Amino acid sequence: RNFYYITILRDPVSRYLSEWRHVQRGATWKASLHVCDGRSPTSDELPSCYTGDDWSGCSLKDFMDCPYNLANNRQVRMLADLSLVGCYNLSVMAEDQRNKVLLDSAKENLKRMAFFGLTEFQRKTQYLFEKTFNMNFISPFTQFNSTRASSVEIDDQTQKRIETLNFLDMELYEYAKDLFLQRYQFMRQKEHQEARRKRQEQRKMLRAKHANHKMEMDNSSSDYIGNVEKWR
Repeated sequence: RNFYYITILRDPVSRYLSEWRHVQRGATWKASLHVCDGRSPTSDELPSCYTGDDWSGCSLKDFMDCPYNLANNRQVRMLADLSLVGCYNLSVMAEDQRNKVLLDSAKENLKRMAFFGLTEFQRKTQYLFEKTFNMNFISPFTQFNSTRASSVEIDDQTQKRIETLNFLDMELYEYAKDLFLQRYQFMRQKEHQEARRKRQEQRKMLRAKHANHKMEMDNSSSDYIGNVEKWR
């Protein structure tokens, strides 16, 4: 079988707020082993943000204050090859170097994917998927602007802090959006070129058909005139 890696990216601030609301309702990632290079991280490498069974009811401030929160830059981390930076061992290299390696790896892996979409562009995402895999969905994608994240009202200071906590995701998303729109425009141009080619072929076939018809009519007229001469 042929396997294709695909993913859907989301605006980092909306994604972060959505995960906070999800955790606030009692969601945990206890089943996630975070295996990297054949092993899971130790408790020292990946401490927990809470002491109880879950982190339900946590405030947004508490969510942002935890330095080990995996919600921070989640999209970059999940797209990057963590083995390049020593997995969850932060002592392997300097933070600036680690961030650059992670971001570069995430961008490269995203670029190599057969397909990726953006939550904020549902119709374009559907179009690209259908054109990439030559498949058609039964119904069109729906753009939901009203989400749990959109219902959270935050001030400018909180907005900027979330962007700072997710600065790698912010840069990745800008890169992804630019690449996504390039792919969309390319596919649209390819579709228009194909449609133009088909129209030209149809016109060519139509002209040939008319030419053949005219030739048949001319031959028929010639035969008729020839017969008239004989009849005389």
